[in-house]
Amino acid sequence: MKYLKAIFIFTLISFVIGLAALFGLYRYIEPDLPSVDVLKEVRLQTPMRIYTHDGKLVSQYGVKRRIPVKLDEVPEQLIQAIIATEDSRFYQHVGIDPIGLTRAVINLLITGEKQQGASTLSMQLARGFFLSREKTYIRKIKEIFIALHMESELSKDEILELYLNKVELGHRSFGVGAAAQVYYGKPLKELTLAQIATIAGLPQAPSVLNPISRPERSKQRRRIVLLRMLDEGFIDREQFTQALNAPVTAKRHGAEIEVDAPYLADIIYTEMVGIYGKEEAETGGYQVFSTATSSMQLAAQQATIRNLHDYDERHGYRGPIGYLWNAPIEDENNEDEQTIIEVPPDDEIIEYLQAVQNITPLVSGIVTQVDELSIDVLVGSGERITISWEGLDWAREYITDSRQGNAPKQADDILREGAIVWIRQQEGQWRLSQLPSVSGAFVAIDPRNGAVQAVVGGYNYYQSQFNRVTQAKRQIGSNVKPFVYAAALDNGYTVASVINDAPINQWNARSGVAWRPQNSPNEYDGPIRMRKALGRSKNVVSIRLLRGVGLDRTVDYLTNFGFLRDEIPRDETLSLGSGSHTPLEVVRAMSVIANGGFLVNPHFISHIENELGEELWKANPVEACNPCNQVETVQDIEAQLAAELEGVSFEASADERIPAPQVISPQTAFLVADMMRTAVRANGNWNKKTYWLGTGWRARNILGRTDIGGKTGTTNDAKDTWFSGFTHNLVATSWVGFDDPSRQLGRATRNQNIVNRNPEKFNWVGNGLIGSEDGAKAAQPAWIRFMQQVLADKPNQPLIVPEDIVQVRVDRNSGFLTRRSDHTTLFEYFRRGTEPSQFVKEEDIIDPATLGDQKTEESDDIF
Repeated sequence: MKYLKAIFIFTLISFVIGLAALFGLYRYIEPDLPSVDVLKEVRLQTPMRIYTHDGKLVSQYGVKRRIPVKLDEVPEQLIQAIIATEDSRFYQHVGIDPIGLTRAVINLLITGEKQQGASTLSMQLARGFFLSREKTYIRKIKEIFIALHMESELSKDEILELYLNKVELGHRSFGVGAAAQVYYGKPLKELTLAQIATIAGLPQAPSVLNPISRPERSKQRRRIVLLRMLDEGFIDREQFTQALNAPVTAKRHGAEIEVDAPYLADIIYTEMVGIYGKEEAETGGYQVFSTATSSMQLAAQQATIRNLHDYDERHGYRGPIGYLWNAPIEDENNEDEQTIIEVPPDDEIIEYLQAVQNITPLVSGIVTQVDELSIDVLVGSGERITISWEGLDWAREYITDSRQGNAPKQADDILREGAIVWIRQQEGQWRLSQLPSVSGAFVAIDPRNGAVQAVVGGYNYYQSQFNRVTQAKRQIGSNVKPFVYAAALDNGYTVASVINDAPINQWNARSGVAWRPQNSPNEYDGPIRMRKALGRSKNVVSIRLLRGVGLDRTVDYLTNFGFLRDEIPRDETLSLGSGSHTPLEVVRAMSVIANGGFLVNPHFISHIENELGEELWKANPVEACNPCNQVETVQDIEAQLAAELEGVSFEASADERIPAPQVISPQTAFLVADMMRTAVRANGNWNKKTYWLGTGWRARNILGRTDIGGKTGTTNDAKDTWFSGFTHNLVATSWVGFDDPSRQLGRATRNQNIVNRNPEKFNWVGNGLIGSEDGAKAAQPAWIRFMQQVLADKPNQPLIVPEDIVQVRVDRNSGFLTRRSDHTTLFEYFRRGTEPSQFVKEEDIIDPATLGDQKTEESDDIF
């Protein structure tokens, strides 16, 4: 009895001491325990995902790959596999597993090693959220306390759901949803039992058990998982055997990108980092929807890439990347330069090609056979592709940017076997290609609110991250003229005003040099109406208009279009486009003309949602309207009528809309836009000798539309080329030039192979264009191809004439009123009160039909 009493007292004291020690330990680590609020509002570090406006995934940013899933979205077999492998008594214990903990203690006492952690799912989750992976006693004790704390605040299903979304599973994937995508490129519901078992086996050691890095060890781990599922009765023997013998099918998969638009994604990512900071932006689970639609973005990318290849092809082939064998002998007398290598087997060629980094849309290949009018190319996938003569005949020799060799007559004029080449697909056919040396940019926006519809910052983002839409300030050439003409219209000129198109020779006493600006081509028509002068892009007329308005007044006026005053030249070269601006700045300025005179702000983000799809922010840009909150829908009209009958006030259902500043009048915007419509068409009557071409005539001829307008732009020596144009609800700007601003775009001579294939329209658009490069040849084709796609199913929009615009018949040459109604006259628009009051004298009327042939700006190209 005495011994029992001693044992009881000892046990009691030990218990009290143990409780005191436990309490003291709890107080010691209490600051590290998460609060109830933290436990219940645990936020998963989810990467930012960027989408097009119509919900197509563009990109994903964040070190951790995570696709949050609800518990009911996880396959039952995956839950069973995780529980069977990691914590078979998960639904029975309270956060710690006494059996597992006892086993770990015994192992420690016997071996002295901390090998079996006895960690339950709750303890693993506690470690993952709040602790490190270091194996220490204090960490294990903290795990236990946090696990108990979590079990008291969260349900088992809540803990399991957190675990399934939080657990690290290798290759930067966190959570089972991300693992399914990374390893198998599919959602959870499509996984097989073998794939489920593979993922369930990863938590123990994701870096060494994953099926990509260590496929054999992964198979061994998969077997253990399947055995545990079999032991627990989750699968039968047949399922076990079938899954055990399944091959390893895992390979690295990126995010399921649906629209590869990295320039767009990079702009949005930069904006998000600026707002939220890098860490929050990349882990906050933001779903960012851009203003660009997938159809317009893809159309812009395809048009830009095709246009750069067209330019590159018409300037000649620079030769193959190199030779794998059969390299040409540079000097027949020098045997050291001869390369004689036997043709390697296909598997070695394929291995070589698979190591070459392809540049979309280019694919590397080796020429394995050269026939008379075709070649065979072996590519890295093992496919052997035959390229017909139509995909080769463009490849005459490149000499300089302005000189090309003779058109090839057969395939061996171009290549030999063993050549390493780039090829690409165009309109479903493979063709020989090369990496373009020229650069380009394209941007399209909605002029009603500035929403960017498409942005292409260059040929390939992974080749050059420099975004030429937002970062490249280049001289804009004649793209400035619509703004100069707008200034003239607001300072006493009309569309029918006659300006002298004659050479300018101005002596500069300070420099001792005369300034002699010229038209391009160097032709002069004498007195010419403003409409025709803009359509034919007369340089000297633009200078004379600037002089008529005044330099300071013109500079002030151009700031209305969003150009920064400090970036506007303060000399007469301003009227020729010597100012340097980005394509985004140019397209914003052009929007003022297209939308009736409002300055909108280009923006790229439509709205932002959290990972649950709840809207966090929505763009509310200024709009081209004043007033904006007018009744617009049938429902609103009916509601307004009902409200008026009841004698109560009515508010439209639309969100509050903010009007953009009106920087020029609707009348001026209309008149300039209408002149720009002239610039993209053929004008007058050929038989009556009143026929002339706008510099952008190809747009109207190819698109066949009446509701488009635009302006070409070419700088000195064709170092920069532009085309900006619009339809009713879309404005787009295309730029082409070299990143080296000193390099000229040159000229292309006639390639008879291209002419023979399409003798009537070879010089309309594509790789058959000839002559000196300019805005119409180098930049405009991208705009045309873009509009061909996005306007394909859209009817012509009627011309909307604003108030106080009148139309009167005037004489074609003088711009005065006329009593005639024949080919010497035309109807012209005027702002009310500015129309001419004087009639042309009968003896001053010139009949163009009595004149000799008039050479047009592009007559040498088309006639």
